[in-house]
Amino acid sequence: MQDSYNRTIRYLRLSVTDLCNYRCRYCMAEEGIPKRAHGDILSIEELAEIGAAAVRCGVTKIRLTGGEPLVRRGVLTLCEKLRALDELRELTVTTNGSLLKNAAIDLKKSGVDRLNISIDSLSPSKFRDISRLGELDDVLRGLDAAKAAGFARTKLNVVLLGGVNDDEITDFVTLTREEDYCVRFIELMPMGVCAAFPRERFLSADAVLAAVPSLQPIGGDGVAELYRVPGYRGTVGLIRPMSRCFCAECDRIRVTADGKLKPCLHSSAELPLRGLHGIDLENAIRQGASIKPSRHHLAQGSDTPRGMYEIGG
Repeated sequence: MQDSYNRTIRYLRLSVTDLCNYRCRYCMAEEGIPKRAHGDILSIEELAEIGAAAVRCGVTKIRLTGGEPLVRRGVLTLCEKLRALDELRELTVTTNGSLLKNAAIDLKKSGVDRLNISIDSLSPSKFRDISRLGELDDVLRGLDAAKAAGFARTKLNVVLLGGVNDDEITDFVTLTREEDYCVRFIELMPMGVCAAFPRERFLSADAVLAAVPSLQPIGGDGVAELYRVPGYRGTVGLIRPMSRCFCAECDRIRVTADGKLKPCLHSSAELPLRGLHGIDLENAIRQGASIKPSRHHLAQGSDTPRGMYEIGG
C-alpha cells in the first residue's frame, strides 16, 4: 500500500481507548476528559476487523495505543485476534507501564511481541508531578514484570521537557548499561494542552548528545536515530519531529478509538471507517493512505484538533 508520495505504508497505530489512568501535563487537562458512551468507541470486534483489513492492504506492524490501552476491557482478546493474522509480522503495545505488573504475562501469552513504556522521570516526586496520578514504583515493577515475562528490547519513551527532566538525561542513558532497553528521547510537540507551554519546554534532542558525548551513532530504527555508549548493552534513540522532520520516511497511519483513520498525526484529515466491511473497508484504508500529506508543519503548530490521547501515541 503506497501513498501519493510513493511511501510504502506498513504500520498501523490502532487506538483502543482515549481513556487513561494518568493525567500527564503535556497530554491531558488535570480534570481528564469526558467519558464517551460505550457505543461511541470501536468494539473489540471492530478493532480486530480494521486490523485484519489493514494487514490485507499491506500493513505488517500494528501497535495498540490509547490513552492507556491496558485500561480497555478485552484488549487481550484483541491481541489474540491480531496475532492470528498470518501476514502480521509484529504486534506491539505502548503503555504507561502502571498496570504491567499484573498484565505482562498475559500480554506475552496473547501474542504481543514487544512493549513501549512511557517513563518521563526517574525521580518519584517529579514523576508524580508530571503524570499527576502516577507512581514511579508501579512502572518500575512493570518493567521487572515485563522482563520476567520474556519481553526483550523494550523501548522506554521519554518526552524531553526543558527545565523539567533534562537534568535526568544521563540517568536515563545509564539504564542501557546493563539492560537491552532502547531509551528513546522524544521532542515535545506543540499540540493539545502543551501548545501553550513556554518556549523553554521545547528542547531539541541535541541536548542528549551534549549531555552524553560518548554516544556513538549506530544507524536507525524507524523514525529514531540510534546511538550507543561503547560497551553498553542497550541503545539510545532520538526522535526529532521538531528539529529534524522525518516525514519523508513515515510509513504509518492511525485509527482513533472512535473509528477515524488519520493519515497523519498532525493533519486535520480523517476518514470514517466504522460500519465498513470487506472490500469497502479495505478501499477506505487505501484511500486514507493515499491522502497522507508530504509533511507536517509543526513550526506553525499542529493542524489536528485532537489531543494526543485521542489519536494514539
